[in-house]
Amino acid sequence: MRRAADIVRAGGLVAYPTDSCYALGCKLGDAKALERLRRVRGVDERHHLTLMCRDLSEIANYALVDDARFQLLKRVTPGSYTFILRARRQVPRRSTHPRRKTIGVRVPGHPVAHALLAELNEPMLSATLSLPGEARPLSEPREIRQRLERELDLVIDAGPCGVEPSTVIDLTGDAPSVLRKGKGSLEPFAVEPV
Repeated sequence: MRRAADIVRAGGLVAYPTDSCYALGCKLGDAKALERLRRVRGVDERHHLTLMCRDLSEIANYALVDDARFQLLKRVTPGSYTFILRARRQVPRRSTHPRRKTIGVRVPGHPVAHALLAELNEPMLSATLSLPGEARPLSEPREIRQRLERELDLVIDAGPCGVEPSTVIDLTGDAPSVLRKGKGSLEPFAVEPV
């Protein structure tokens, strides 16, 4: 994990496992690493990226979380949920949605992801490891390495971890709104997918 954290700190792009599927990760605030992440994913600045955080208190340092939202997050984290919240000023603008000034936040439930975040000692900017034009995220570390060897600096091999991405819930409005139904259950939110 120390080597992986050093690579991220130095501007590298890594693939790592989460409790839903593999993700790409880079240092928050590193413009070149962010550009590489978006290029591999085939997404532009309108695509919400996610801050992988160690815990709820870390989320509150980067996103605006009132008491009601905090209680909701507390019930379902760690887990396979990504929450869209308004970003605080310390989040670099290029990492937020350009019009809405929002960011995805998540506390993963995978021990390898937690170990990486603990070693890094800060959140990591991430996105599901889905390639352009493909319906499912990459799941096998060997395939990730074969297909993206020249694009990534490290693949953390923890075996396959699934192909269903996290459930994405927008918490910027008066009521939670489902942007993507994924591995996380909708039951705690009393909402229907859009």
